[in-house]
Order: sequence, then structure tokens, then C-alpha cells
Amino acid sequence: MLWAAVGAVVASAAWAVAFLALDAGKDDADLRGYTAAANLCGKADHSSFDDEYPDDSGSPTHNSLKDTALDQSYCSLNLKKTTSSYADAYLTLQLDLHKRTDPGPEFRAVWKKYGDLHDGYDVDTVDGIGDEAYLVSQDTTGDTTSGSRYATLAVRDGWMTWTMTYSSYLTSYDEDKDPPELDEVTDWLKTDTESTLEALRD
Repeated sequence: MLWAAVGAVVASAAWAVAFLALDAGKDDADLRGYTAAANLCGKADHSSFDDEYPDDSGSPTHNSLKDTALDQSYCSLNLKKTTSSYADAYLTLQLDLHKRTDPGPEFRAVWKKYGDLHDGYDVDTVDGIGDEAYLVSQDTTGDTTSGSRYATLAVRDGWMTWTMTYSSYLTSYDEDKDPPELDEVTDWLKTDTESTLEALRD
């Protein structure tokens, strides 16, 4: 009976420590005033892409999550040139508010070392956006008639993390509908990320 009682006390103490740690994490969450919009597509700025893709293909897709541990907003857009019948490129955006744990170490591991797990991608550090930001890109078009262009800007600002991803596929293009160069795309991602994050602060 004594060992059972001791075991119960230890278990209760461990549970209390875990509960207090979670509660402390909530109090210490460094959210920098960001909110997770119910409709991120309605709040996000993607105007830098408008000259290249003035039309959209179908309705944007969006969803959101509210939880004691995590708030999340997601948006997916199909981008289309005026001469196209179908989407020519895709834009996805996601904001996460980590309310229990600091996402910094895992964010850095995923994005700074993205090339260690995925072959053929370039990873560059981006200064001046949030606490840290990384640009991951890949261009497989070369001189061929097929391939893709891809770029993700990943940002961490306190316990908020953000990704904005562009992708296009050369097989969907005629000669007069070449996709923009990656340098252009990455500039657009930076510009629209900064304006969107500003809009998502209280």
C-alpha cells in the first residue's frame, strides 16, 4: 500500500508539473500581435502577382483552426493569365500561431536545412522579415519543354510562423505564356508577405 501511495503521489506531481508547463507556455507565447484570420484569402495581399496573372481560376480555398495550442489560417489560390483556360500557377499561404511551444528550433531545422532532405533545392537566408526567414526555390525548366518553378518564403516572427508558396508547371504553357523568372517571383513573395503580415497584426 505504501508503494502504491508513493506512486500515486509521484504520478500526481508529474501531472501537475506537465500541466503547469503547458499553462506557462500559453502565458509566455510571443505572438507579436498576430491573429489567424478566419478567411486568409480575404486578408492576404497577393497583388504583386496581378500583372502576370490578372485572372483567377475558380474560387479560392481557405480554412482556419482555433485551438488552445494552435491557431492556423490557410489559403490556396489558382493563378491564371488572361489567355488561359486553366490555372497557370498556384499560390498557397499559411499562418500558424503556436500558443504552447516556441516553434523556433523546429522551424529552423525544417527550413534552414531543407536542402538536406530534398535534393535540388536552393535555400537562402532572407534578412529584414521577422526574426528569421528562409527562401527555398527550385527551377527544373532549363532548356527543356517541361519542368516546374517553385519558391517558398518561410518566416518566423516570435511564435508565429508563415509560409507563402508559388508553383508553376511549364507543361501548361504555350510559347506566349512562359512563367515568370524565379527572381521576379521571390521579390513578389517578399513584398506580399510583408504587407500581409502587417495586415494580420492587431
